[in-house]
Amino acid sequence: MKYSPRFATATIALTAVLAAGSTAAIDLGNALGSATKAAKGMSLSDDDVRAAADQACEWSDAHNKVAPASDKYAKRLAKLTAGLSNEDGIKLSFKAYLVRDVNAFAMANGCVRVMAGLMDIASDDEIRAVIGHEIGHAKLGHTKAKMRTALMSSAAREGVAATGGKAGAIASSELGGLAEAFINAQFSQKEEGEADKYGYEFMVKHKYDPGAMVSMLKKLPAGGGLLSSHPSSPERAKKIEALVAKG
Repeated sequence: MKYSPRFATATIALTAVLAAGSTAAIDLGNALGSATKAAKGMSLSDDDVRAAADQACEWSDAHNKVAPASDKYAKRLAKLTAGLSNEDGIKLSFKAYLVRDVNAFAMANGCVRVMAGLMDIASDDEIRAVIGHEIGHAKLGHTKAKMRTALMSSAAREGVAATGGKAGAIASSELGGLAEAFINAQFSQKEEGEADKYGYEFMVKHKYDPGAMVSMLKKLPAGGGLLSSHPSSPERAKKIEALVAKG
């Protein structure tokens, strides 16, 4: 099991731009301005976004080591997600990645991926809490918005524009940037709060321990939320504790 270099690409690229100096920054600004204008000219339906998520998820599976069915991580994930193939109208697909990242994500198409690094430090209910939180982001439209933004602002926008504003077959050379832009996207504190509340209700609905959401937050460093890409807030844990106390 090793760290996945795929999730660090966006950070490395940004560092390279900053190191290049002001000229690169100006060029980047012009490029983003052009991309914004191009994005405004496109109309992407929910089906388009889901189609792009299908392709991005396939790319991610192909470029990260997926735990085979016989692997201990795959067996554990299958056991603790039994009965969750369709949650709140979303058809879910679960896989474990054999990477050390303490992370997980869900896409608008119901693609849910959990990293071995997260599973190593979490109890079964803590993993379920993370999954419930991620399903919340998907159900509440947060992941759909992030995928739409990633699609419109990445190199993949050219492929979309070429198909008349539809998410047709995106070139494999562009899918990596699209997938990483989505996975590295930051959620706002408001979105995190909404997903936390959804996750709490998810835990109660399935008779899991809702207190696992609190213990999961407390296990992670102060710089991380439920996941490494989510902003942390001590108040989030306190709000969940308050919900648990109210029953």
